[in-house]
Amino acid sequence: MTKLPKWFEWAREIYSLSQAGLTYSTNVFDIANFKRMQEISAEIIASQSELDLQTVQDNFSMQKGYATPKIDVRAAVFRDGKILLVQESADGKWAMPGGWGDIGDAPAQMVARETWEESGFTVRVDKLAGVYDANRVEPMEFFHAYKLIFICSIMAGEATTSKETLAVDFFSHDDLPPLSEGRTNISMIDEVFAQLADPGRQAYFE
Repeated sequence: MTKLPKWFEWAREIYSLSQAGLTYSTNVFDIANFKRMQEISAEIIASQSELDLQTVQDNFSMQKGYATPKIDVRAAVFRDGKILLVQESADGKWAMPGGWGDIGDAPAQMVARETWEESGFTVRVDKLAGVYDANRVEPMEFFHAYKLIFICSIMAGEATTSKETLAVDFFSHDDLPPLSEGRTNISMIDEVFAQLADPGRQAYFE
């Protein structure tokens, strides 16, 4: 597991504490202090990364209320021993289909919809393959996130790209394309192939 830089851990903790304070405090002096804590956190991140201060502050402004992890869902879909991957428009690299979870949708519902939208395949969600701490790979996002990966079976459809995907294809374990590491990394690929070989294997978690 990749170890987070200490400055990153400190900045995120300062932000989380200040966000909780802004959510629950009614004291005007405390609120001012919590806002200043957020500014300090943003300044730390901007000084130690390639992000400019305004970008970090904009990121903060999108996260209202008590700070909690975001959820990313991914589908491990196999056909003839090969895994379904989509080529991401964002970086030209490949990942299991999926994306950020939406409010009001069950995890299985989300991953099935994302798979259909990004690849053209309708799938049945069979089991949870793993729960990952998604902030352990580069490039690191400031917000914390968990990644849920589900084993799925194809029910219908054909390979179809979308506005988010440039190509759709199946790959063997020993012939993978360049991976979009923030979305799907090799340890995740290794795990889902291990579960394909052993259906009774327990879900991985961190």
